[in-house]
Amino acid sequence: MSEYRIGVDAGGTKVAYGLFDRDNRLLDRFQQPTPVEADGPAFCAMVEQSVRALLEKNRLTLADLKGVGVCMPSFILFDQGYVCMTSAMVNIRDFAMRDYLARRLGVRVALDNDSNAAALAENRFGAGQGSQNMIYMAVSTGIGSGLILNGRLFRGSYGWAGECGHMLITPDEGEPCGCQNRGCFMSWGAGRHLPSQIRKKSAGRRTCLDLGPKLDGAELLRACRAGDPFALEMLDQTAHYIGVCAFNIYQLLNVNLYVFGGGLVNFGPLLFDRVRAEFDRYNHIPQPVDFRFARLKQDFGIIGAAELLRE
Repeated sequence: MSEYRIGVDAGGTKVAYGLFDRDNRLLDRFQQPTPVEADGPAFCAMVEQSVRALLEKNRLTLADLKGVGVCMPSFILFDQGYVCMTSAMVNIRDFAMRDYLARRLGVRVALDNDSNAAALAENRFGAGQGSQNMIYMAVSTGIGSGLILNGRLFRGSYGWAGECGHMLITPDEGEPCGCQNRGCFMSWGAGRHLPSQIRKKSAGRRTCLDLGPKLDGAELLRACRAGDPFALEMLDQTAHYIGVCAFNIYQLLNVNLYVFGGGLVNFGPLLFDRVRAEFDRYNHIPQPVDFRFARLKQDFGIIGAAELLRE
């Protein structure tokens, strides 16, 4: 039996693909923009085409594959391989994606939430290697978490344990989110909602931020490094909501290792010293809690997606 595997990491801005051999070596990778308006069948057609192209480039065929692992920012009924809702791609919902894609490709398909896959990857190969209890916390276009409890990935009753970004912090107040609620942590602290938050609060403020269509996390980072007071205020807001979210998880599960991954990790200490300060401000029991950055860099999603096939 062939041991080649392909991991597909579908995020809010890009879809990444990785080809792995039996020793988990990454042989090839590429990425493409996320088709944010696509529905389930259209997204699967793109994935099928890309998987076939990746195999052809490496002189392989579908017969050489052990399977394809796919992770997405979705509420997924894991046992059924069914996507209930996808906040970053709102048209992918109520769709039996695993079986649909497996029929199109003719190979085994494993489907899970992207934070679950990242938690699996970092726990087996990255910053949480060897730990029995670990929270992987994604801070990027969205906010989410994957839970390693007693050495195993914990999915909950239906499959979406760890959707911390959609926990409510200001119920019914704030930006609307793809989860169909207002006031979740994601709507306040995630990269997807930063531009609207910044533009809304910038009225009458002096700032070097470019408030045009290219406003994103990278632009906020540039302005923060330049010492822009308004940009730093917005960074403080982001840190507050990430820190409170992490603290709430700590109160619920009492896990003392957090591994942070995703695009906002590029802010480094500028953001995460603030996140740590917010966490510590609410934590009044002085037991050690370890904050680490993910070690697998941009590949944790494809590594975790491929690892789903060996779980």
